[in-house]
Amino acid sequence: MQKINKNVVLALLSLTSLVFLLFQLYYYKFYLSQKNGTVFSKVRGSQSGQDSTRWHVVRKFLGLTASHNIPVYLIDPFILGLVAKDIEQIRSSPEGPSPECKYFCAPRDFTTFALLDKTWKHEVGLLKTAEKMGFQWLKIINKDPRLDGMDDLSGIEIPLHYIFKLASHAIHLVVFYERNGNYLWHGPLRLKQHMDRKFVPFRKLHFGRYPGAYEKPELLRVSIDDLKVRIPKNPSSFLEEVLHSRFLECRYREARSFFQLYPDDASLDAVEFRKKAKSLLHLAALTLNNLGVKFWLSSGTCLGWYRQCNVIPHSKDVDLGVFIRDYKADIIPAFQKAGLPLKHKFGKVEDSLELSFQGDDDVKLDIFFFYEEDDHIWNGGTQAKSGKKFKYLFPKFTLCWTEFVELKVHVPCETRQYVEANYGPDWKIPVKMWDWKSSPSNVQYNGVWPVDEWDDVIQIY
Repeated sequence: MQKINKNVVLALLSLTSLVFLLFQLYYYKFYLSQKNGTVFSKVRGSQSGQDSTRWHVVRKFLGLTASHNIPVYLIDPFILGLVAKDIEQIRSSPEGPSPECKYFCAPRDFTTFALLDKTWKHEVGLLKTAEKMGFQWLKIINKDPRLDGMDDLSGIEIPLHYIFKLASHAIHLVVFYERNGNYLWHGPLRLKQHMDRKFVPFRKLHFGRYPGAYEKPELLRVSIDDLKVRIPKNPSSFLEEVLHSRFLECRYREARSFFQLYPDDASLDAVEFRKKAKSLLHLAALTLNNLGVKFWLSSGTCLGWYRQCNVIPHSKDVDLGVFIRDYKADIIPAFQKAGLPLKHKFGKVEDSLELSFQGDDDVKLDIFFFYEEDDHIWNGGTQAKSGKKFKYLFPKFTLCWTEFVELKVHVPCETRQYVEANYGPDWKIPVKMWDWKSSPSNVQYNGVWPVDEWDDVIQIY
């Protein structure tokens, strides 16, 4: 048997390995990449294949939703921030502002879209088609708070978020629901125990860290980077909403526990007062919203929302808070025009301003103006007969949305601290006899108005 030349054997093995390697590269590029979307050709104006990947993933997702007649719209804060700078050019040009891939090729891990729940009902077909197109997907569900109430905590779950992943990019689809009060709500993104927490970098998501509330947006269909997409007509306004969208649910479970200890007043007088208070709050909200004045539930009205998810029937008024920086001289004439005469005006813009308007019968609306200091916030009070001044101190707080008596309205996000500052650690116990000068836990004596100022700072009508 002839001796085999070692060099020939090595050459054959090297050649075989090279051919196999080339075959693997060819197979990956022309088969796996088309199936799974891991490699894409460059789109116009992009700088790299990675940039192109993002554009192609968005394009495939828009094709997926269009094929199922699902009207999604873009809510991605990063992209809308870029779009807002060029919005006039984008609106005026049917083909977009430039031939460059400027928006959907920008570096990011996600592109975020929104969907109105009532606009689609065929989830199974969509998800099957998504799989055929190479998408992996994740569905996040949680309970539907719209079905909760004093009589029942339903526990029924609804879809809140979907994640569609293709190649190195993901689409976050946020599901919005209509709520009482004519606004849109999305729920939190909370993963169940069995879910893959490494599916995508969830911490980088713009939506889902907490529930959010939004006005119903007017949408505009435009062309961006050669893709037809719907966006909020005013991207800048929407982005401002995103920053202040956090939503707090009424605490029905705690309210039910409260009423087990302290049965609700179901008398005719209580029912009638709550009806009038609701009407007054809706009218006040409409008036202040039309003026662009931000306000929140304060004092007893805030306590009623937080403790028992309703108006406290023995409170006899509606209390609102407004930061003094948001004060407008139009407030008094606007309420008078709305049919609410001024009952009293105490203090002045620079110090301890307070307004009170007369609603139906003996139901009044009190608006307290809040002043910000370095480490606390306060509002003032005035005793008309003596000119004595009082100050009510609160820890600093931010504002969240909630739903109260079928109205989308602000409350302090740090509600418990706010309520405890005003009503002390025993805020859960109803108190029917309340002296505004001495009962609050946070009240301080603040001097006396000079007599020569009384005509300006103590006005009763």
